[in-house]
Amino acid sequence: MTYKFGNKVYDLSARTYVMGILNITPDSFSDGGKFFNTKPDTDKIISAAVRMERDGADFIDIGGESTRPGAETVSLDEELERVIPVIRKLTKNVGIPVSIDTYKHQVADEALKAGAVIVNDISGFQFDDKIAEITSKHNASCILMHIKGEPKNMQDNPVYENVIGEITDYLKKSAAIAREAGISQIILDPGIGFGKTFEHNIEIIKNLGRFRDLGYPLLLGLSRKRFINQIYGSAPSERLEGTLAANVAGILNGANIIRVHDVLENKRAALTADKLK
Repeated sequence: MTYKFGNKVYDLSARTYVMGILNITPDSFSDGGKFFNTKPDTDKIISAAVRMERDGADFIDIGGESTRPGAETVSLDEELERVIPVIRKLTKNVGIPVSIDTYKHQVADEALKAGAVIVNDISGFQFDDKIAEITSKHNASCILMHIKGEPKNMQDNPVYENVIGEITDYLKKSAAIAREAGISQIILDPGIGFGKTFEHNIEIIKNLGRFRDLGYPLLLGLSRKRFINQIYGSAPSERLEGTLAANVAGILNGANIIRVHDVLENKRAALTADKLK
């Protein structure tokens, strides 16, 4: 599982890697508005990214459109205006790989031109039929996530006959799309909270090893998510302990990368989990 991201070479099977989240949006469920008011606060974003790298992040993931449950889409121009100037500046200030969180091929194209090296697509290349081709054109890597429905409706009573089997089939299709486009560095994400009930999320975390059978590294993105609130009542900013516990369980069950808001604390938890594993 040795992957090259720009000038970084990571053996994703050697330890748990940490991806720091920077959402340049007014409405993301946890950090919406933290780095964006009427426009991106570029200085604040760069400062946060530098701190994440210092705290042990191996990747920075930049998003310009909220995909929280019930979120409305933003225009292509708005998303581009939010993320592209930031990525241009960010890649000059951090030495770790930058990922663009988008399902639009135009945003992926401009972000990869600006210095990003990974496309993180919540739809697993299944919303936009040109995004795999664009990713391949830039010789970039991809993170392919499972989603049931779309952000605006995905939590409207999601039902599965076999949640692990159906997610596996979806991710198989996504990986096939990527391979057919010529992409060799593929990472899979089962999509905690994206069209799942509390019980579905717990089952996914317990059964991550089943997805490892597909032969690709796994990313787990559960930081501060709503299912933790169903374990102990909490606002997103109060879910650190639940995030740490769930990520440790995920690491022990096969996660290679954890995507988080709180880098330092999760890095320390990952180091401990790796020793236990």
